[in-house]
Amino acid sequence: MAAPVGKARVDPSFEGKPSQEEAVPMTDPNPNHVLTLERTLDAPPAKLWRCWTEPDLLKQWFCPAPWTVSEARIALAPGGEFFSVMNGPDGERFENTGVILAVEPERRLVWTDAFRPGWIPAERAFMTAHVGFEGTGDGRCVYVARAMHWSDETLRQHRKMGFHEGWGVAATQLETLAQTL
Repeated sequence: MAAPVGKARVDPSFEGKPSQEEAVPMTDPNPNHVLTLERTLDAPPAKLWRCWTEPDLLKQWFCPAPWTVSEARIALAPGGEFFSVMNGPDGERFENTGVILAVEPERRLVWTDAFRPGWIPAERAFMTAHVGFEGTGDGRCVYVARAMHWSDETLRQHRKMGFHEGWGVAATQLETLAQTL
């Protein structure tokens, strides 16, 4: 039976721990095209998940300051829209449009810019993002954010844009916001 349209499908047999096949991998699947940020954050997965999936919260941390997010839309289901507008201090404006590929509440969120809403292929794909959350049992979380690229060219471009520094600052902002919830 197909999952209802517009709803995230959650496996009813899920009892809080992923099976071996579903486990969020903690190593890069293809290190030649993947940039990874891994940190233990001082916030539980549930609060970090809210910051990632509630547009008003996402706008508060998603870009490293002084950059900001002025718009965000998230339709939290496979095929749903993942959209943000990033604004730079010198008037730069970057729209990021994509679709969500996988949703596992408080465990994993995957989206790509390879498609636009409605599964319309994008003119040029840049990356697929995978964020994973693994509770440590003490109110903290191992947070793994991956940017998986289609080519060496886009990987180098993202590295040059400051992936590690930018996503690192954003992760600190994420942690700070989650601690206030």
